[in-house]
Amino acid sequence: MILHAGTSGAVQKGASLAEQGAPRRTIGREAVVEGIGLHLGKPCRLVFRPAPTGTGIVFLRTDMEGASPIPARVEMAVEAERRTQLGSGPEALHTVEHVLAAVGALCIDDLEIGMDGPEPPIMDGSAAPFVEALQGAGVVPNGGRAEWLVLRKTIRVVEGESVYEARPCMGLSLDVSIAFPHPLIGEQCTQCLVTPESFTRELASARTFGFMHEVDALRAKGLIQGASTTNAVVLDAAGVVGNTLRWPDEFSRHKTLDCVGDLVLAGARVRAHIHAHKPSHRGTVALVRALVQHAVRELAVYSVEDIMQVLPHRYPFLLVDRILEIEEGKRIVGLKNVTINEPFFQGHFPGHPIMPGVLIIESMAQVGGMLLMRTLADPSSKVVYFLSLDNVKFRRPVKPGDQLRIEMEVLQIRGTMCKMRGVATVDGQVVTEADMAAMVRDR
Repeated sequence: MILHAGTSGAVQKGASLAEQGAPRRTIGREAVVEGIGLHLGKPCRLVFRPAPTGTGIVFLRTDMEGASPIPARVEMAVEAERRTQLGSGPEALHTVEHVLAAVGALCIDDLEIGMDGPEPPIMDGSAAPFVEALQGAGVVPNGGRAEWLVLRKTIRVVEGESVYEARPCMGLSLDVSIAFPHPLIGEQCTQCLVTPESFTRELASARTFGFMHEVDALRAKGLIQGASTTNAVVLDAAGVVGNTLRWPDEFSRHKTLDCVGDLVLAGARVRAHIHAHKPSHRGTVALVRALVQHAVRELAVYSVEDIMQVLPHRYPFLLVDRILEIEEGKRIVGLKNVTINEPFFQGHFPGHPIMPGVLIIESMAQVGGMLLMRTLADPSSKVVYFLSLDNVKFRRPVKPGDQLRIEMEVLQIRGTMCKMRGVATVDGQVVTEADMAAMVRDR
């Protein structure tokens, strides 16, 4: 493995932020998935169970008396061919990447996964059955605060033919390229800002794939014992055998899915933009080890350093200090700390400092802009223009020492247009309300 690290950036954390970050998540009830494993070919009944806050993602072999729980952490990863393996010996868990992809994409932090066999069911070869089972069980808040693994510098990892570059990003963004000497594959690339919605829509149904000319050699090694044309995309020289593709680029989509699953081994929600060229399970595990070494664990959603990567505003017009909560496409909560050092207090008003109402609105607009920009793969090329204000009400003055808590709720999104309703409070008291319309444009 070859590892190169860039220069480090500053990190700021605060106790109040740790108390107010986004909640951890688990599921509301048990969910069961049954079938045979891909490589070992053995039947398995997999049960997703809610877990107490702080548990993390843990597997448990229910067919082995006295078996210890195995956490889904990179420390437990064991080198294995064509799969991600946790642990070794009789208790080992094989080919867990599709299950973990579903868990990670749905932002589940605490979960027990019981298995009465050594390998999860392969089902149709994708992560969709696991996504459906978890969504059917209901993803619910679990108390405590979610933890993020936040990358503050660019790192590069090379593992055989697999090359990765990871750089700071507001969320998890993947750019995965592959190359195979087959006419249906060739060179393909999948780019995705990973959210529960985008993963479910664009990646979850992409199936694992393999080649007919490799079957005998792999089976001689004890692999793909449960594989068939109903649970994998199998290719011969002429094309797909006994099946049809779900997308022309289903191959690179599945490789992206695998990356999402292996990144769960970081033990926290990863925030980074990752370019992966010819990714492999071994390579992505090496990347996770590098991320754990070089990234910072935070309970914050977005600090001011993160905000400055997205919003173009700078002193004296950057009027949001932290983002506390985000529900993709639905709502966002941010903070603005108001101090006597604000330049506008010099003239508004001398001897009676009050924050101008128009700047409270601007602060609300910037928080709303963060929600819109969060959905973009490259926010540096875009800017949010606010188009209209309606139903604006100022309930009480904002003074030095106040902390504005701003909550913006999406009312409607159509293409690049968005309507929001915002409420700003101080110590639980409403100070400002407004309805806003905005548009994302090229910067």
